[in-house]
Amino acid sequence: MSISQLSSQFSTRVEERIAHLQTSPGSYENLGKLIAIEPKSLSATGKIDYLAALEKQYSWLYSLIQEATLAIAGSEPNEASNMWEGVDEAEREDVATALRLSPNTAQMRIDVARTLSNHLPATCDALSNGEISSSHATLIARETSDALLRGVSPDILPLIESKALAHSEFHTAAQVAKKLKTLFAQFAPEIHEERHEKARDTRSINIYPEADGMSTLVALLPSEDAQTVYLAINACINLEEREAETNSTETRTIDMKRADALTRIATNFLGSNSEKIEKQKRPISINVTVDLPTLLGLSNNPGQLEGHGPIPASLARKLAADGKWRKFVTDPLTGNLLDMGRSHYLPSQYLVDFLTARDRICRFPGCSQPARIGDIDHAVSWEDGGETKPSNLGFLCRRHHRLKTHGGWKLSSNEDGSCTWTSPNGKTLFVPARPLDENATINERVT
Repeated sequence: MSISQLSSQFSTRVEERIAHLQTSPGSYENLGKLIAIEPKSLSATGKIDYLAALEKQYSWLYSLIQEATLAIAGSEPNEASNMWEGVDEAEREDVATALRLSPNTAQMRIDVARTLSNHLPATCDALSNGEISSSHATLIARETSDALLRGVSPDILPLIESKALAHSEFHTAAQVAKKLKTLFAQFAPEIHEERHEKARDTRSINIYPEADGMSTLVALLPSEDAQTVYLAINACINLEEREAETNSTETRTIDMKRADALTRIATNFLGSNSEKIEKQKRPISINVTVDLPTLLGLSNNPGQLEGHGPIPASLARKLAADGKWRKFVTDPLTGNLLDMGRSHYLPSQYLVDFLTARDRICRFPGCSQPARIGDIDHAVSWEDGGETKPSNLGFLCRRHHRLKTHGGWKLSSNEDGSCTWTSPNGKTLFVPARPLDENATINERVT
């Protein structure tokens, strides 16, 4: 028999032994057999079987870790020995220092071990036999602990535990945790209802300043309301993509799109309701303080965003020039207020109505999209000093607005609504004004 044949037979026997170990209970002997095998020498299938067999042994080892944890912490919480110590104070620190864990993580380890030992004997057996993973056992323990804290009777635990373990055979730990939530809600509906009503009263929205001019916005909502908000955000993205021309240069991730969509929904609400809000004496304004040299681009001192703190100079300049943000321009030496920026990026409703009547359709050559569904565009951008007045404003459909903003087209605008476009290759196209009274134009030509 050749060496290659002998090697092949040896590999086959090793992989058969691994397959057998997949069904073997956890033990020092079986773990030792796996450790003696070099996984890199196995076939593709053998490597997968080896990993599964090793995971089963790890489950058994994890059950020993739970027992060792209980040996330190005890099966019940230890009362504080004096007024300066908390529950499990010494035990938690022992576990934390031994395993190089934070105190909170150590306490969670202790709580999981106690729940498994005191309330989930079948789960302990399944873990010791390698029938479930350590992740499954941990999540079963956490869901059970939460249910007990909510007032679920321990009498129903054996039935729920058996259903959870049966579900574990073909499902991930996260899926089993979800199944447990459903089971506890089914077997203790009155507690589920009561907890839900109390939880609704904790709904809130908070904002936390972060580094680099960012903030974290956290919303705690009832599940149905959270789904409504999430669906609205996704619908906003879908609407934008349907209205936009195919853009192969899109670089935003889906998370970035969702963040932009949430901002757009809020911006649209403020834009469409600003007049009503101001009439109710509750004006919407977000204050940005920036010194004059920074505003002019001569310095790069950080601005101050009210409710947040310092923000980069570039962001301060952008916010000071944008929409309904109010800018506070200060003297860089004294900090005294120089200007509050009374003019707004957004035109008044009167000006919107005027421009709609004047332009009627998109101002791009040959486009007939109605102005009423278009965007109001600054011919000379606000950031470049363009003013919010008829000579610099006009309606563009979304497609041609993007063409002007990102496609290299330039626009020169006139008071009467006429305008001149310059293509990226330098060709100019004139779009005349659209007289409101067509009869006057006819009479003028006849004369």
